[in-house]
Amino acid sequence: MGEMLQTVIFGIMGGLGLFFLGIRTMSDGLQKYAGDRLRNFLKSITKNRVIGMLTGLFVTAIIQSSSATTVMTVSLVNAGLINLVQAIGVVLGANIGTTVTAQMIAFKVQDYALPLIGVGVVLKLFAKREKLVYFGEAMMGFGLLFFGLSTMKDAFAFMKGSEAVFNFFANLDGFPFVALIIGTVFTMMMQSSSVTVGITMALASTGLISFPTSVALILGDNIGTTITAELASIGTNVAAKRTARAHTMFNVIGVIYIFLLMPYFIKLVNLITPGEVGFVITTAEEAAKYNMEIGDVPYAARHIANAHTMFNVVNNVLFLPMIGVLAKISTFMIPGEEVKPEFHLKYLGGNVVSAPSIAIGEARDETIHMAKISLDMLDESMRALFDGDMKRLENVRKMEDTVDMLQREITDYSVRISQESITPEISREITSIINMVNNIERIGDHCENLTQLIERKKAEKLIFSDVAIENIREIYQVSRKFLDFVINSMETKDIFIKSEADRYEKRINYLEDTFRNDHVDRLNKGNCQVDPGLIFIDMLTNFEKIGDHTFNIAEAVVGIK
Repeated sequence: MGEMLQTVIFGIMGGLGLFFLGIRTMSDGLQKYAGDRLRNFLKSITKNRVIGMLTGLFVTAIIQSSSATTVMTVSLVNAGLINLVQAIGVVLGANIGTTVTAQMIAFKVQDYALPLIGVGVVLKLFAKREKLVYFGEAMMGFGLLFFGLSTMKDAFAFMKGSEAVFNFFANLDGFPFVALIIGTVFTMMMQSSSVTVGITMALASTGLISFPTSVALILGDNIGTTITAELASIGTNVAAKRTARAHTMFNVIGVIYIFLLMPYFIKLVNLITPGEVGFVITTAEEAAKYNMEIGDVPYAARHIANAHTMFNVVNNVLFLPMIGVLAKISTFMIPGEEVKPEFHLKYLGGNVVSAPSIAIGEARDETIHMAKISLDMLDESMRALFDGDMKRLENVRKMEDTVDMLQREITDYSVRISQESITPEISREITSIINMVNNIERIGDHCENLTQLIERKKAEKLIFSDVAIENIREIYQVSRKFLDFVINSMETKDIFIKSEADRYEKRINYLEDTFRNDHVDRLNKGNCQVDPGLIFIDMLTNFEKIGDHTFNIAEAVVGIK
């Protein structure tokens, strides 16, 4: 008895570990293979709710993670790139897309698990092309998934000999609500609906649980999976929180009516799924035919997969026309005004660090957002100087606080990404992003310095000569064009900017040197006063430093730093 218990415990622990590792490895490999193209694809969806749903389905089917799709969607809403109605459509589609994993598991390709692992490892270790390496990683994960499932199934088969275990699972048949709660809690703990579905299939295939109990577990799984989006929405704006809440409402309401109609739902699944779900293998001939053991239930896995898919398809058909209603209810549940993201985190906020190819896109976009704020700081400070509108300087101070906050958040986020399993390309980009945010923060500091100089000029009632004003205007315009040029290069990933960046920096250095020397000549001739002259020289120095840091950002874009 002791040895059997040890075999069962070790088998379940090892099988669950392999299955979970397989899911993670497969999803990571597919996400690396796709890069951030899927995130950009999500950005471009139209207002058509059907297109949004199909987009969510497609993206989730590709990366094999509804959690990643949902969290991506929450982050895009948080950034203001898609609205609540669009996001709900994507989330609905993601719910269908995640059932692809269950359908693949139901094909019972366990016999090919070890070859898949072998081929995947060879590609991951020895392939020269990065895409083949990532494909190998996904293949290896796929094999580990099936090998883990097979290991768990073998462990569950031992459990059939225990009367206590058999009675425990048999009693679940009379308490479907308990099974639903178990499915919900377990999925919340694992934060993976596929793990719950896989375990349910393994239990049902060995005959330990009935099909109705399996359906109750799957319904609970669909509630539990909403926890990921709810967690990802923490720290985001109200629109992102509403997206997560709409996802939760959609799944919970769907589970309620399907649970109440479960006998009819089970009949419908049995009607469209080939094979008798209650058929149990009793002879050696049947075991050989189905490549399973005596006592196994060969059609259980396919019925469970179809129940999982049908629940989400039926729910989508019912709720797709009512996306607007869902949006209104979630808005009522999460009250508050949407905060404009200019002075706040715009892209970070969704907890997607565990999906580096998605997370690096968010870090990159937030860095561009930070650079645009620094450009606004430069513009606002100069408007205060040229137009005399000193109220603009308060905006500069607020933006300076935002830039400092963004530097901390982006750096911390990038470091957390680097601690995951990442590609060399992502590793290089992390280094580039950290260099960029540090230089952008320094640009913000120099804009703050300009603000202080302008305030001092105003407080001491100092007056610049017309020549000095025109000098400042000229070096500002060149500095602004340079920074704007580099920001555009960050957005387009244009790495062929080195020569143009050199030209801009040399121009700024030339202007700073020329204007400084001209000013000294004016001082010597008595054409300028000393006090405004000192402020003028300090402003030129800050523009020169802004040019230096902008050039450093350009080098980071190119990949030199």
